[in-house]
Amino acid sequence: MSQLRNGGYLPDMELLEEIIETATDDGEMAIVIKQPAITSVSDGAWPTVVIFHDGPGIRNATHTFMAKLAAEGFRVICPDLYHRQGRLLGINPEDRAADPSLSEKMQMWLMSLHDDGIQHDFDCALNATGADNTDRIAVLGFCLGARAVFRSMMRMPDRIVAGATWHPSFLVDDEPASPHQTAADLAQPLYIGIGSADQVQSIKMHQRFFEAVKPLPDVEVEIFDGADHGFTWPDHPTYDEEAARGCWDKTLALFNATLR
Repeated sequence: MSQLRNGGYLPDMELLEEIIETATDDGEMAIVIKQPAITSVSDGAWPTVVIFHDGPGIRNATHTFMAKLAAEGFRVICPDLYHRQGRLLGINPEDRAADPSLSEKMQMWLMSLHDDGIQHDFDCALNATGADNTDRIAVLGFCLGARAVFRSMMRMPDRIVAGATWHPSFLVDDEPASPHQTAADLAQPLYIGIGSADQVQSIKMHQRFFEAVKPLPDVEVEIFDGADHGFTWPDHPTYDEEAARGCWDKTLALFNATLR
């Protein structure tokens, strides 16, 4: 049990943090869990949010964000999607600055991921944390996590009640199973925040997905003028406070509305 603060960035709430291990078809996987230390006044359990991390893996900024969300009254779960490459691999910006070769290594980790493996890891994380008995779950993904958010929402329309994606990647490809091909069938609320200046995965690259969900009343695509990829993270060179705050406010409102 520890008190987590970050210069006023986090609400002043005592949090519980644990890292557990679970078996998958491809070996052991770590799962990071953060939640308020106090018991929920409703039924003893805090609403569950599962996070799909982005390319740099589970790093300092991931922990800080999870703590911020947990301090709002959620149980936040993040499976280590890179467990096939090593345990809890994560690259901080200062690591890459000191060793530019880490960018190539990160790309290798990223390209090792695939839809079936991520969804298998998601299911294993739910089972290991007891969240497989929870009838309402929200999912949140950054960059490559956006595709995982969509896949999980389509697989579990009765249990995953909402999703959010920030500076998304890989929502459109040329394969028959590309997310945009079935996006019009999405039944749950989804929030997407993207920057107009995204240099990694531009709005144009996602256009077919955005067009597919445009008629859906519960899907919002918000474009932040001038924001680049990775605008979420305060320690990242492309951090955009306005975009990050805008995504945070919309996502928090959505999760509060659907999970409580």
